[in-house]
Amino acid sequence: MFEISLIPAFKDNYIWLLRRGRQAFVVDPGDAAPVLQRLAADDLELAGILITHHHADHQGGIAGLLAHRACDVFAPAEESITGRTHPLRGGERLELLGVAVEVLAVPGHTLGHLAYLAPGALFCGDTLFGAGCGRLFEGTPAQMSASLERIAALPDATRIYCAHEYTQMNLPFAQAVEPDNPDIAARIQRVAAARVAGQATVPLTLGEEQLSNPFLRCREPAVIASAQANGARDASPVEVFAALRAWRNVF
Repeated sequence: MFEISLIPAFKDNYIWLLRRGRQAFVVDPGDAAPVLQRLAADDLELAGILITHHHADHQGGIAGLLAHRACDVFAPAEESITGRTHPLRGGERLELLGVAVEVLAVPGHTLGHLAYLAPGALFCGDTLFGAGCGRLFEGTPAQMSASLERIAALPDATRIYCAHEYTQMNLPFAQAVEPDNPDIAARIQRVAAARVAGQATVPLTLGEEQLSNPFLRCREPAVIASAQANGARDASPVEVFAALRAWRNVF
C-alpha cells in the first residue's frame, strides 16, 4: 500500500498525497502551490492526479501542476476538468503506484462525482464528511442517498479520506438529530480536544460514521422520528435523507 498524508489548502481543504518511493499522486489539488512545496520538500516526482469532481477548490491547481510536470489526470468523464487524460465514469479498476484502485460513481454533490477505493482507504471528495455529507448542488436526494449507502456497505474499518475539515462543524447537527446518542456526545469531546491540539479529524473510520453520522443512519428509529418532525413524509431512507439534508442546509 502507498503512504497517505495530507496537504492543507485554503481554509479547510485537504489535498491527499499518495506516495510510494519517490513517486506520488495527489487527490483533488485545488491549489498547486502547497503541492509543489511538498513535492520539493520530500523530493517526490508527481506521477498523477485524481479528481473527484469539478469544483474549483478540487481541481484549481491542475494547470499549475501540469506546468511543473506532465502527468496523468484521472477525472470524471461527464464534468469539465482541466487537463483530464483519463475520463472515468465509475466501475473502472486502476493500478496506481502498484496498488489496485476501484473507481466508484457517487453522484449527488455533483452529477459526475467519483470516489477512489484503495485497500482499506476511500477518497470520497465531498460526498461524505465527518458527521455529515455534501450539499446537493447538482444531484437528487435519491442519488446521494444511494451513493452514501454504497459507501456504508464497505467494511467498518475503511478509512475515509474526505476533502474538508468539517467534523466539528457538523457534530452539533448530528446531536440535534439524535440528542440521546452517546456516540455523538463522546465524539464531540474527542473532536474538540483534537482541534484544540491542532490535529486533523480526517481520516475518519466508516465504523465511527455509522455510529454518529445521521446521513448514514436513515434507518434508525430516532433519526426517522427527527426527520419526520422536520418534513419527512414517510420513513423511507430517501425521504428521511432528503428531510435531513434540507434541515442541515438551514441549521
